[in-house]
Amino acid sequence: MASSIFKSLRRSTAVFSSSPFLNQISSASSPLKTCGCLQMQKKSSFSNAATEDRERRRGREDEENDDIPTEGISRPMSEILKQLNKKVPDSLISVRSENGFSIKYIPWHIVNRIMNLHSPEWSGEVRNVTYSPDGKSVTVVYRVTLHGTDAEIYRESTGTALLEEKGFGDAVQKAEGMAFRRACARLGLGLHLYHEDMS
Repeated sequence: MASSIFKSLRRSTAVFSSSPFLNQISSASSPLKTCGCLQMQKKSSFSNAATEDRERRRGREDEENDDIPTEGISRPMSEILKQLNKKVPDSLISVRSENGFSIKYIPWHIVNRIMNLHSPEWSGEVRNVTYSPDGKSVTVVYRVTLHGTDAEIYRESTGTALLEEKGFGDAVQKAEGMAFRRACARLGLGLHLYHEDMS
């Protein structure tokens, strides 16, 4: 009984697939959702659209990856130092007043970005944090290390900030930022500003 039902189904399917009615449905302007053939065509078009969308996204990701600065990767130390010793544009320099004098400096986050651009392999660490005996100031020792293909060098410097009641944590951060900038200056980054202050 079951085999006869399957045979009749196969015959009706064969007749339907060879029927001219199917061609009329396929060429009709209004899609017929009950037709399995049209549903397959829809799925195919959706699949193509999804594939194209994935390719567009992949293309955008490739473009974004191209924007990631990698010029400093695997470079000789001489090239890294040459780039770091270039004059920093005035647009990246800030000015602060201290004891009646105007002092030019490069904010720590700008220094960080310049280091990432020209020497992505650089590393930094706080070597020491010391509070003054009177509890009024804190001094931070910071080390910056450059890693080239042919050498590895580091420079250390200090930064000191006054401890205030409201800014206990901020004083340590200020001292660290100052020490970081000075250590980078010892490698050449923004060193020209110190010469300008002396002139």
